[in-house]
This record gives sequence, C-alpha cells and structure tokens, in this order.
Amino acid sequence: MTDSHIKKILLLGSGALKIGQAGEFDYSGAQALKALKEEGIRTVLINPNIATVQTSKGIADKVYFQPVEPSFVERIIQKERPDGILLSFGGQTALNCGVRLHRDGVLSRYGVRVLGTPVETIIDTEDRDRFVRQLDEIGVKTIRSQACSDVDEVRRAARHLGFPVILRAAYALGGLGSGFCSDEAELTSQAEEAFSFSSQVLVERSLKGWKEIEYEVVRDCHDNCITVCNMENVDPLGIHTGESIVVAPSQTLTNSEYHKLRALAIRIVRHLGIVGECNVQYALDPESEDYRVIEVNARLSRSSALASKATGYPLAFVAAKLALGYGLYELKNSVTQTTSAFFEPALDYVVCKLPRWDLTKFRGVSRQLGSSMKSVGEVMAIGRTFEEALQKGLRMIGQGMHGFVGNRHTVFHFEDLENATDSRIFDVAEALQRGYSVEQIHRLTHIDRWFLSKMSHIVSIDRRLREHCQLGQLVGVMEPSELLELIEEPTFSQLLGEAKRYGFSDFQIARSVGLEDSMTMETAGLTVRQWREELGIKPVVRQIDTLAAEYPAQTNYLYLSY
Repeated sequence: MTDSHIKKILLLGSGALKIGQAGEFDYSGAQALKALKEEGIRTVLINPNIATVQTSKGIADKVYFQPVEPSFVERIIQKERPDGILLSFGGQTALNCGVRLHRDGVLSRYGVRVLGTPVETIIDTEDRDRFVRQLDEIGVKTIRSQACSDVDEVRRAARHLGFPVILRAAYALGGLGSGFCSDEAELTSQAEEAFSFSSQVLVERSLKGWKEIEYEVVRDCHDNCITVCNMENVDPLGIHTGESIVVAPSQTLTNSEYHKLRALAIRIVRHLGIVGECNVQYALDPESEDYRVIEVNARLSRSSALASKATGYPLAFVAAKLALGYGLYELKNSVTQTTSAFFEPALDYVVCKLPRWDLTKFRGVSRQLGSSMKSVGEVMAIGRTFEEALQKGLRMIGQGMHGFVGNRHTVFHFEDLENATDSRIFDVAEALQRGYSVEQIHRLTHIDRWFLSKMSHIVSIDRRLREHCQLGQLVGVMEPSELLELIEEPTFSQLLGEAKRYGFSDFQIARSVGLEDSMTMETAGLTVRQWREELGIKPVVRQIDTLAAEYPAQTNYLYLSY
C-alpha cells in the first residue's frame, strides 16, 4: 500500500554523460518516472543532459536542466516543495548529491522524505569504514582493509597489510581514483590521485586473480527479498566490472557456491535495510568456497540495467514502486504482465556484455585496464551458448571485428595476456590460434579455464572450417550444382550447422573456407547464406504462442535458435 500523502516527487538524474556513467542511468530514471506517472504522482526531474529519454517531453511533469549539485537542487526544492525525493536512479552523482543534502539539513528543512533506501543505509554502503563494521556485525567477510584520511595514513596501512594492495576511493564513480599498488612509489602516486576525488580512501589487501561475482537483489519494506539475476566477470578481480566481459547467469559456479553467495546477498541486504534494488559484488576464491564482499551499491547500477534487459525483469520500474511503499507481492512484472514481482527469472539462454573503448581518441592514456573504468559504452548479446553470445557481442562493438576469430590486421601482444589491455580478448584468440594451451593462457590471465575452453572450442571449429579451404578455389571453376553436391557432403554440412550454432557469421565461415580470395566480402557472405538455405540450415523460429503454451509463467520472448 502506498503513502497517500506523497503527491509530488523529485527525481535526481545522472547529470552529464561521462566515462563511468552514461546511458544506463537514463534507462533507470525513465523507468522510474513511468512507474510514478502510473500512480498519478507529479514528478520533477533535475538533469542537465538534453540527450536522454527521461528529459523528453511527457516523461516527467517538469524538467530542470540544471546540474545535479546541492546548491541548485536546494533552490529547486525551495520552489517546487516536493513531498519526497528519489536518490537511487541517477547513479553515483545523484547518490552523492542526496547524501550532501541530508548532511546539510536541506531535506529536513523543507520536509522532503527520502523514499526507498534510507540515507543512513546509503552512507553505510558508501563509507568504507562503516560498511566493513556493518558486515562484521553479521559475520560476513570483507576484504581485510583500513579506511584512511590522508596519504601518510595510507602508507602506514599498506605497510601493515602488506603489498600488493588496492586503493578504493569512497563515494567515487566507476572506480575513480582506485588502483592496484605493488610498492610504495605506486602507492603514493595512487593515493594522491584518490584523495583528489574523495576525502576517504580504503586500503585493501589485494585478492587479484579471484573470481568477481555479482547478485542483483530486490527487497521491499516488508522484508520480502529476491535475487533477480547473478552475473560473472570473465576477467578476474583486478579489472573493473565496466572493463570486463560479463556473463549472465554465472557459468562456472558450483550449485553450492551459487546458493551460498545468494543467501549471503539476501542476508546483507536485509541487515542494511535497503528498500528497492541493489547490487552485491563478491570476490570468490577459484580454488575454494572462500569469499569476500567487495561492495554493495545501494542504487540502480550499470549492472542493474544489464540484469533488467537480460532477464526481462523491470528492476527500475519495480524499485520505484517499492519506494512508494508497495510490497513485492502487490506488484506484477510489467514486462510479462502475468508473473508477480517476487517471481525470480530463470534463464535458459546466455547473456554476454562486452565493453567498448575509444582510447585512441585520448592523448597519453594508458591502454592497460585496471580497477578504474575507461570504457565508453557496452553491448549486450544473447545466445543459446556462451560461444554464440560472445561472438555476437564482438561483432556488435563497432570496432571492425567479425567475432572471436576471422579477424584481420590484429597485432599479437604477448604481454597483454598478463597485463590486460583493451585488446586482450583478441590477444587470447590469437594465442589459441598460435597453439597456446588453455592452461598456459589461464596461468597468464587467471581467466577461468571453463571460459578459455569455450574460446578454444570456437578456434577448433575455425580450424576445421579451414580444412575445407578448397571450396574457395572451386567457386567459379565448378558448376554450381556440382559444387553444391560437394557442400552437401555430410561432414561439411554438419560442420556448417555447428558453426552457426556457436555464433559464426556467414562471412566468418566464408573467410575460413577461402571464399574471400575470389569474391568481395559481401558476396562471400551471401554465398554461404545460399549454401545454408539449400542445405536447410536456418534458425528455428519458435512462435510466441507455442512458448506461451509450454511456459505460461515465463517472459514472452520470440526465441531464435539453431
């Protein structure tokens, strides 16, 4: 049941687009505004970015194109006199602004209620020292760490913990100011940078090489709690989530590990008192079930937008309703229109998120990836297998690649396997093609062997396709009917179907069998498409009505599978 006294709500947007915070918070804010409009509540939005959906006409009742800064927000509050304010839908910018408004007494002065997660809970998750103490109360393990307020204190903490360490700035966006330090010189430089962004820096014992796992958790004011989605980074701990390939659902966890981390996530969220949606991030020892909680984002995050689109569960929409006082049992999933909001999605497909970098546009920027985010965007691909989703995603990032294999003009950097850069995934592909074993690459990259074995599978299919490179030489020499008889040979026909199931594009196949040598790129791809149609190798379209009969409670997706 909602609070009938709430008539007007102020929503803080994410502000200007920047590295580390971009379109995902436009999505979150727009969904929240739609949810509020459905309840008949007047909405006021503060967001200076005109190139967003949420600032479009008709989404919010009133829009202020002003910076999301306390001084500007206070003047708008004074003028509009909203009953409540939402802080969780504008990323770190909105969260930081809301905390300052609370501490300065602005919200209490004008009688503005913070809806959803209380401000004190937000501070508990953002202040690293308080966060560790809160989790200690319930016996949940965090990374051994120490909160510091100046560079000298950072040096003492690092000596006590022992190198290597990682520095994390409190209240920072996209890992801003964070980084790994292996000696005191690196530590001093990183600490000075971190304190330029924040008044508090956490020095942590490094767990570089552990798996990084995330859970998206939803809780209502009645203490009902569900996990909507869990995700796994392909890259190990040490590379920011925004810089890593992320897979949903997790692929390498055992049943025991999955449920242990899920139960911990629910326990953490209940103890902290979060209302709405949040993101719990773990470091997991690949050799045991030992874990550490890295952080809890008491807001809609970049991962939340990914989880929402990957599962068909409208996280931001539901979170906005929960902030008004609804229980999960009172809401329906606005995407499926049939399932309740407390119904946890179950995925029978794989979702892969891949980041995109434009580092060549910035002078003097290191290509090395770490705990601070540099990517400027990302794509999401869906497939029946990890291999298919990965290859689709690599084609979509707009860097001229055709997939994991079948690319030209790639330069192999052996050192990039150990020290990750923006081209690491293609360096892994090149290493596999040059004969490096899964075990060798695992030792250099700490990428889980399961992911590497799937990448090796793609390379093996490509090698088998290249064994049929004579087809490229026979096109134009043999009659089409004679060539088709050769193509219909069972081994090649089966291989063609297998390649399509694991994400190979028609052009990738054409390049592997040598068609590109005798025709243009476009014609080569069309030729393979014609072969497939002749052989009946096409996506199997399972109609929505058929799916609805089989799975009445599931999202009504149109499935395309081979």
